[in-house]
Amino acid sequence: MAFTGNFEDRVLIRETIETYAHGVMTKDAETWAATWADDAYWALPEYPDLGGFTGKEAIVAGWVESMKHYGLDNCTKPMIYVAHPGEIDVEGDRAKSISYTSEIFEDPATKKTLRVRGRYVDELAKIDGKWLFTRREYTTMHTAED
Repeated sequence: MAFTGNFEDRVLIRETIETYAHGVMTKDAETWAATWADDAYWALPEYPDLGGFTGKEAIVAGWVESMKHYGLDNCTKPMIYVAHPGEIDVEGDRAKSISYTSEIFEDPATKKTLRVRGRYVDELAKIDGKWLFTRREYTTMHTAED
């Protein structure tokens, strides 16, 4: 079953995923940062210039720096980024999810516009009544050039 556990918690987790996407689309570090637990880990193994980050402070600092290089119109505009969940499994105050992403951005090296479809495998925890990512690991599923 793709969606299991408490319905209200699943909706709140979906909102965490959507808040993350909204933060990317608006280049709003505060909004984006609000989706992470303090001791989280963010893995981006396919982006060697980014790699992985441990702890919210390092995650947010890494994201802020990357947003200087990943965007549109020479990074004067944010990248296009949408996400939707494919699975959410809630067990008490812990959850696992898979979400799929669609991104449009300029490759920092070539300046060509890329359309990338990706997949996040996530772990979340309910901390002080709020669902936060404790681990996110991204993989690319498909890339196309404009």
